[in-house]
Amino acid sequence: MVPQNRHIMHHWEIWKLSLDALRANKIKAFLTMLGVVIGSSCIVLVVTISLAGRNYIVAQVEAAGSNLVYGELRRIGAQATTLGDEITLADVEAVRREIPDVVETAGTHDLQMSVVAGGIERPVTLVAVTEGFQRIRHLLVVTGRYFDDDNMRSQDKTCLVTEELARAVFPGVSPVGEDIRVGELRFTVIGVFKERIATFGQSEIARESIIVPFGLMKGYAGTDSVKVLYAQASTPESVPIVTSETERLLRSRHREGALYDVQDLRGILEATRKISLAVSLVLLGVGSITLIISGVGIMNIMLVSVTERTREIGVRKAIGAAKREILYQFLLEAVIISASGALIGILIATSIPFVIRPFIPEGLTIPISGISIVAAFLVSCMTGVIFGYLPASRAAKLQPTEALRYD
Repeated sequence: MVPQNRHIMHHWEIWKLSLDALRANKIKAFLTMLGVVIGSSCIVLVVTISLAGRNYIVAQVEAAGSNLVYGELRRIGAQATTLGDEITLADVEAVRREIPDVVETAGTHDLQMSVVAGGIERPVTLVAVTEGFQRIRHLLVVTGRYFDDDNMRSQDKTCLVTEELARAVFPGVSPVGEDIRVGELRFTVIGVFKERIATFGQSEIARESIIVPFGLMKGYAGTDSVKVLYAQASTPESVPIVTSETERLLRSRHREGALYDVQDLRGILEATRKISLAVSLVLLGVGSITLIISGVGIMNIMLVSVTERTREIGVRKAIGAAKREILYQFLLEAVIISASGALIGILIATSIPFVIRPFIPEGLTIPISGISIVAAFLVSCMTGVIFGYLPASRAAKLQPTEALRYD
């Protein structure tokens, strides 16, 4: 038991000497620690910002429609397609019924029309939608309401308008309950809506659009064909299957030469992940450079400390301190500086998301990665060990007689 107790006391003595040395040079130790604080904070914040940014972008993309697959007839030249090639409501129903992983389908048909506002004719997009459209696209109804089952079945002349169109046609008044003339048709406005995420005209919804029940399309345009077919997959993993099966089904229900573009959001989401990864790597590089600079600072300060404490090292060696004990002491001082700096930096980095939470956009979450915290701490400690070894080794190699003569 005696050798074991002596071993424990030996290590405790090294710890005590290291802590006493750092307390004797508080300002120097703190300034050395600052680089590690900044570097470790950067690592945690970089991963946090990267995850938050990726989640936000993915959420924005998916807001256009979760697990969304969409298809349309590919039109190549004036004579390339026939009336029989058009997607029909029967096709929409077949996709919902025959593909097991599809939970909802919808169809749309849009026309370019015009309305008169303030004596000026304005171009608008008239979009006829089927019943499943709202369940897939999740439009935000700002004022009024969306179509109910009676509106869709009775094909009454009701409509919803975008916020931009409502401000232009009904300035200063609520449009709900008012009539709006679109071309030769007159509709009653029952609601004002906007997209959950702006698609900037890349979907059928433009800035100034009107949506109406799909049943009105045949009576007005003479056709009940569907320009865009939407299918919602049950899970993200089933999106590729639904995409391929939808294309196969459309081809099987029409003539052999008809071509259909069936796509999903995987390409956009994959591009988002790649961009997020690239940004993360760049920012991690910046954090790593900061840690390297802080490591150089630790090495420089420790080298100066070795020079200033040459007589102290000589006295310790003269009374029997081994070379290994001197090495451990100075190496431990470097590790304490880097580990303390890492803990402070991690604490600062993890507290920032909580401080700024009231100021971030609604729906944006800031996840804190446990892996980034562990990585920041380990990398910071390794920085202390790597850059602290040279000064510690130099201190351990000092000869007692030369050290005692040092003035």
